[in-house]
Amino acid sequence: MGYDVDRFVGAVNEGLLCCICRDVLEDPLQAPCEHAYCASCIHGWLVHEEICPEDRQPLIQDQLRPIFRYMRNDLNQLTLHCSNRAAGCLEAVSLEGLARHEAGCGYGRINCPNASCRMELERRQLDAHLQVCEHRTRVCPRGCGLTVLNSEADSHNCVAELRTEMELLRSEMIGRSEDQKHEMKLRLDSQRTHMVDKVSEMQQQIDELKRQVDHLQHDVRLLSALERKRGQDMERLELEKKELLEVLKALKEEHELAKANTCRITAL
Repeated sequence: MGYDVDRFVGAVNEGLLCCICRDVLEDPLQAPCEHAYCASCIHGWLVHEEICPEDRQPLIQDQLRPIFRYMRNDLNQLTLHCSNRAAGCLEAVSLEGLARHEAGCGYGRINCPNASCRMELERRQLDAHLQVCEHRTRVCPRGCGLTVLNSEADSHNCVAELRTEMELLRSEMIGRSEDQKHEMKLRLDSQRTHMVDKVSEMQQQIDELKRQVDHLQHDVRLLSALERKRGQDMERLELEKKELLEVLKALKEEHELAKANTCRITAL
């Protein structure tokens, strides 16, 4: 809903009225067809309809845009009466300064700031009310330093109140201590679990390394055995080679002897 037209001083341009509520635009938005509406009015309208309420053209939320700057300037320059006029405020301010004025208007209704006091009064009456409010507080005049209700100052027992305050602090400290113990236990349990997992992981790595070492040792033994066998084979081959050379030498000598005999026989 917009601002009630009757609050404004003088006539308001028709173009600054909401097309839905017919009041002066509040948080205005406009459609591509340039019709303007209060934000709450058009959002509520588009929940049920997807057309402009003025010319019935198609319209969806994403098409809404802020009004033109000149329209915004015209709105801000309008003068209207404070909403507390019925209570006695005679101020007339610009629409742009309305929120600032009403936030501090002496005729505005506010609640007493004292705890437990439910009194609602005009802002200009607050100071006088605080002087007599039954729920106003002050620091104990006897020196205990506690804050007490003004109406209970005479019956205030510093020793009893301090004892109660100490019991509350003691209970709070015990509660905090228990919370810290619980938190510390959770942290220790978490660290213990982490350490157990880490030890288990390291043990697995050690076991895996041992298996790899066993495989390497087995491979080394196999290689050593193969090396010995190769050496033995080489010795055997050398021996066979030597024997073959001796056989070849003997055959060569026999061949030379046979050749010599053949030559002598041929000569005879």
